[in-house]
Amino acid sequence: MTINQNPEQVARDQIDTLLEQSGWAVQNKNQINFYIGEGQAVREYQTDTGPADYILFVGGKPVGVIEAKAEQHGHKLTSVEDQTAEYAAAKLKWVNNSEPLPFLYESTGAVTRFTDARDPKPRSREVFGFHRPETLQEWLNQGSSLRSRLQNFPQLDPTGLRACQEIAINNLEDSFKHNRPRALIQMATGSGKTYTAITAMYRLLKFTDAKRILFLVDTRNLGEQAEQEMMSYTPADDNRKFTELYSVQRLQSSYVAKDSQVCISTIQRLYSILKGEELDSNLEDVNPAELLTKPKQPMPVVYNAKLPLEFFDFIFIDECHRSIYNLWQQVLDYFDAFLIGLTATPDNRTYGFFKKNVVSEYTHEKAVADGVNVGNEVYKIETQITQAGGKIPAKLQIQKREKLTRKKRWEQQDQDETYSGKELDNSVVNPDQIRTVIRAFKDNWTGIFPGRQEVPKTLIFAKTDSHADDIIQTVREEFDEGNAFCKKVTYKAEDDPKSTLADFRNAYYPRIAVTVDMIATGTDVKPLECLLFMRDVRSRNYFEQMKGRGTRTLDLDGLKKVTPSAVSAKTHYVIIDAVGVTTSLKTASQPLITKPTVSLKDLAMGVMLGANDSDAVSSLAGRLARLNHQLDAGDRQKIQQQAGGHSLSQIVSALFNAIDPDAVSQKACELAGLPADVEPSEQQYQLAQAQMVKEASKVLNGPLIELIDSIRRDKEQTIDHVNLDTLEFAGWSADAQASAQNLAQEFADTLASYKDQIEALSIFYDQPQRRRDITYV
Repeated sequence: MTINQNPEQVARDQIDTLLEQSGWAVQNKNQINFYIGEGQAVREYQTDTGPADYILFVGGKPVGVIEAKAEQHGHKLTSVEDQTAEYAAAKLKWVNNSEPLPFLYESTGAVTRFTDARDPKPRSREVFGFHRPETLQEWLNQGSSLRSRLQNFPQLDPTGLRACQEIAINNLEDSFKHNRPRALIQMATGSGKTYTAITAMYRLLKFTDAKRILFLVDTRNLGEQAEQEMMSYTPADDNRKFTELYSVQRLQSSYVAKDSQVCISTIQRLYSILKGEELDSNLEDVNPAELLTKPKQPMPVVYNAKLPLEFFDFIFIDECHRSIYNLWQQVLDYFDAFLIGLTATPDNRTYGFFKKNVVSEYTHEKAVADGVNVGNEVYKIETQITQAGGKIPAKLQIQKREKLTRKKRWEQQDQDETYSGKELDNSVVNPDQIRTVIRAFKDNWTGIFPGRQEVPKTLIFAKTDSHADDIIQTVREEFDEGNAFCKKVTYKAEDDPKSTLADFRNAYYPRIAVTVDMIATGTDVKPLECLLFMRDVRSRNYFEQMKGRGTRTLDLDGLKKVTPSAVSAKTHYVIIDAVGVTTSLKTASQPLITKPTVSLKDLAMGVMLGANDSDAVSSLAGRLARLNHQLDAGDRQKIQQQAGGHSLSQIVSALFNAIDPDAVSQKACELAGLPADVEPSEQQYQLAQAQMVKEASKVLNGPLIELIDSIRRDKEQTIDHVNLDTLEFAGWSADAQASAQNLAQEFADTLASYKDQIEALSIFYDQPQRRRDITYV
């Protein structure tokens, strides 16, 4: 960049860079060479209405025009669209162009808008950069634009579709015809959102010649499930499977096959590919919305020739209410594609992001009324200790247990210890409280499911892995059954969680599964008839999704395969509420910006993911330093082995050094080629710190963080053998229907009260993430 340039010259330099990144050879009008590059962008090309800022050539033929403006004109680029169109329709010097040029751009270098003049009602849209020359040539070869082809969907054959699915697909296709860039499909859990999406994708690929579709998820589990559904999907007008008709790739590395027509990816994986970085696959097991530590200044996505912005025509976003905001929206901003959200539980952010273009609104109540889902009944188990906690007197011999190793020892209690119900199974474990709940379930399940000879398929939600282990042992003892009867299904389970889940879904055993995280959402277990909550949930969306595990319908033959004594199809499911989860206060969604108290695990995950600000790194290093003083020789050896030979002391030292001002300044001078005594700019300083933190945090990985977190957590739990629990109530919740109606009305009232906020969020999320004036603190 030349010194003393005016704003428009600065913009043209930035435009030149964007063009070169996307494969264009930028040339002056007196140095045209059509043999350099796939396409040429010629500056100041003469037309009969004056010189155009850039004329784009592919194969020696003009195809497009760019109108360049200074950056401060970014907010009024649409006002110069007529000027661009005039150049597109003008007679070009030295060229016999009889038709107006079809591809029109306005750009400041920071903001770029694009219009395809071949569209039915040409409408400009903001794009990340410029499309590649070969892409424009391919579009010309197709004869008509994608938006033109979206006008000609044949009538949908409803064979095999539920009414709600038929409505969703028809409305979605109508949204495409009107060129609406974002659409939201809201369908109750169990009503077939994924099947609906695959049907829509099949029609897009077959009837509109869509080149490539992305199915975006936020956990690996959801991606695997989507892949399985695509493998089993057979369209109504063809006897071949979807995966036989079209090439489907689930991304598991940085390799993306160019001949893939459908890609399935986590948003974390795609972000890492765009950034050109490797991804620890363990991060794909964690919903990124649950990470409390995020970079204050999100790492920007930059142009990636491996995945140009036009790589996908359509992006279907599964569970879209969770992870598409803030840092992660950059992935969606990058691609020039239609966005289709899929969710059962939208919140105000979701409506705002998708511009209130709801093409399907199919609630759980409607699904139950239509017989698509089954409803639920609530059975309550209340115990004294669950509700009020307990008190352990001083001078008694009590048991302590290490969480990680489960080693036990006895010691004298030095003072009275009072604990609340909320502390159960974290710092204090009362085995009799767990036993009282499980025994109440054992003594009453035959009344809850009359006529059954075997325990219905039951899913127990536990607070932690440690809690899950205590529940499993108690269930086996109380029911007098072996290991196969009750198993754990979590990401951390030693047994293969996928095979256990498959058995839970398809085999007689296990009858009871205990989970913390893995099948809380997004996993289909149709024979499930009972949900036992031994943990509370504060998020309304999460609670609705957990309940959704039981809503699936199942015919008599399917149910009898795993529950032989069933005498009818699945008619309902039962929520057994042992913690007050059905009556506790729920929040509609997380605030847009939060300042939570961050755990060591979340700090480490955040830094591993890219947080490089001094606060996050120093907090992590400080906590690790304190932990380092508490380690025994065995702990140190485990950490060093998992960290590839690095001791915790070395990790701490490297993290502190990565944010040391003197070291960072020295590194910044080296990177910028400055003398050591020159003060680097703030941008140079931040770039150097980001690189140093990245290098220092390379040792961090999922298993290491899990190990450190396990060691860091209170190494011991107090085992309360003093206070015996008593059952206070076990019976049907008389107000279950009223509670459900109140919850539905409360949600409707919440959306109404957030009407203005949803309008604001629509505006907020319509801004690309990279241009938002917001900080992450």
